[in-house]
Amino acid sequence: MPIAKLKPRTTAPREEIVIARQMHQALVLHFLEGLTQAQIADQLGISHATVNRLIKRGRQLGLVEIKIKSPVEPLVDMEERLLALGGISRAVVVPTVSDNPQTALQAVGEAAARLLIEEIADGDTICITGGKGVGAVVSGLQPARRFDVEVIPATGCVQGKHYTDVNHVSTLMADRLGGRSYQIHAPLFADDAEQRRMLMNMRSVADVFKRAREARVAVVGIGSILSSDSTYYDLHPSSSTDRSAIEHSGASAELLAHLLDGEGRVCDYSLNRVLVSLTLDEFASIPTKIGVASGLNKAGSILSVLRGNHLDTLVTDEATGARILEIAEGFSA
Repeated sequence: MPIAKLKPRTTAPREEIVIARQMHQALVLHFLEGLTQAQIADQLGISHATVNRLIKRGRQLGLVEIKIKSPVEPLVDMEERLLALGGISRAVVVPTVSDNPQTALQAVGEAAARLLIEEIADGDTICITGGKGVGAVVSGLQPARRFDVEVIPATGCVQGKHYTDVNHVSTLMADRLGGRSYQIHAPLFADDAEQRRMLMNMRSVADVFKRAREARVAVVGIGSILSSDSTYYDLHPSSSTDRSAIEHSGASAELLAHLLDGEGRVCDYSLNRVLVSLTLDEFASIPTKIGVASGLNKAGSILSVLRGNHLDTLVTDEATGARILEIAEGFSA
């Protein structure tokens, strides 16, 4: 009977150990100590080509695991968790730099301003609301060049405080960007449904809202309703004395001056019916809708807007984002 011959080993056991040691040394020197392949070759007394083969083979065998640690890793993780809630396709979370709400909002506004500059192009129309959030975006704008854009109010105007005056905010944004602003000469609230119809049909007002509906980008604030510092009550003289009716309507958030419930639906509330504003259905047709909000008191309101699928992008800070997630997890538990 013929005797089967064993296939000769191409590499002796001792040689395998030598190669494994060289591979380990090359991987450590390259990935942990940062040496170049040429430096490793000199240190180990082997050729550059051999070092290259050792490193390549080590990676193929799964001996190298690369883990990147970044100071923004927690923010990226939070952005992914906010996206998982639904309702938006992009989240931008910035570090909460201060317990001072205005300082925190300023950081959020600067982040939204950078995003806006990346988003827009010459010829674009931007529609905006008034409010402190959008005002913070305007303050954060530092474009490297002038943009041939139009800035259009998405709502009627409330005079009295600079942040409630959408014409004022629109003018400032256009000046910062180098574009043109349009003014709306109508109040945010009509006295009744008939007056609203009349105002919306006025040529000057209708022209502004036509341009707003054709906008490619919108930048809007998100308002809280039930907190003591809510600015919604600065918008209409009767709203501050009508808190019980507002609470009875189930209001949880404000978007384009529309009161929304916890699921982001328009509430059955009298002032909602006399708004001189884009409707939320009209707002939904704008391709890019950026919402800007900061503050723990805004977290529930932001979540309501997300549940209503009213935005594409949310820009907020880390503390607010954490509170949004806490409320969402408590709601779903």
